[in-house]
Amino acid sequence: MKRIILLSLVLAAVFLGYQQVRGTDENMEKTMEKMAEHTRSAVFAGGCFWCTESDFEKLDGVIAVVSGYTGGQIAEPSYKQVSAGGTGHVEAVKVTYDPDRISYEALLDHFWRHVDPTDAGGQFVDRGNQYRSVIFYANEAERKAAEASKKALAASGQFDRPIVTDILPLGTFYEAEDYHQDYYKKNPLRYKWYRSGSGRDRFLEKSWAEDMLKDKKMSTAVEMTGQKKKMMYTVPTDAELKKKLTDLQYRVTRKDATEPPFKNEYWDNHAPGIYVDVVSGEPLFSSTDKFDSGTGWPSFTRPLDPNNVVEKKDTSWLMVRTEVRSKNADSHLGHVFPDGPEPTGLRYCINSASLRFVPADALEKEGYAGYQYLFKN
Repeated sequence: MKRIILLSLVLAAVFLGYQQVRGTDENMEKTMEKMAEHTRSAVFAGGCFWCTESDFEKLDGVIAVVSGYTGGQIAEPSYKQVSAGGTGHVEAVKVTYDPDRISYEALLDHFWRHVDPTDAGGQFVDRGNQYRSVIFYANEAERKAAEASKKALAASGQFDRPIVTDILPLGTFYEAEDYHQDYYKKNPLRYKWYRSGSGRDRFLEKSWAEDMLKDKKMSTAVEMTGQKKKMMYTVPTDAELKKKLTDLQYRVTRKDATEPPFKNEYWDNHAPGIYVDVVSGEPLFSSTDKFDSGTGWPSFTRPLDPNNVVEKKDTSWLMVRTEVRSKNADSHLGHVFPDGPEPTGLRYCINSASLRFVPADALEKEGYAGYQYLFKN
């Protein structure tokens, strides 16, 4: 009898998994292709890529930044070769972004504010052509936008010297060694020491002092009124979670369980608002991206903030799926499939038990006022 019960439970779990998949022949590769279709990338060179990567990763709407090399004559160059200055490559970064959340023009503006566009011989303490500033365009639209932004900067009188940043067609982009990826995160002390001594921040503060003062005041005001998007999300201890969460919420978020379809809190919720992690409170999804998938689980075309979710390969229950987890709390949320509607073609199939709904009229009260713009006519 125990074996029969166990077999029944296994079959039920597999059935729920296939319910989520909804009969499609999805796999991780297809899902990633769908996600790639809705994202774009841009390549910039701004001197040391440790700094350029760090600067771009701070932007909302930027999904990922990769350090690398481009513009040279040899294939698969190494850091040693590029830094010696003999290959023609420059240190650059490839910025992957969501065009619905940040525009290419906004990336250009951010780029200009984090380089010395008047220096033709390198950037700050790093000298040589391999460290010069360059905007690489992948198509005619990017070329025109880059040229227009360069002309606008020159006409603004922001700098006393000519703007010499090159605007060049993009060739092959080679990813740098793992050691250089996310260097500012993996080696924070050494990175801060290097950046402080490079003269970069002193130059930027001097060049954009008035703008930075405005930004600082705005940032302070936003933080004080609870409108800062990037909060510090705390995760309770396991013992605290067992007291705070229901049994189902705990099993779903901490043990990767799946709630039953059509018998959960938000599958048929049509009210305006956002969905946050039930564990940490980090913003995850918005009602503006919610749709009826017919599966019995809340379904969304995309995350509210891509920086708050991570995807992982899931091979459980005889299937290959892409699991979705919250970044800060590491809560199991659900899975993403490549069979959703436009504009992304994705279906984020999420457990209600992993979510807490914050109505649009309660966003300010609960500290999410930065998302009120989503619900203004």
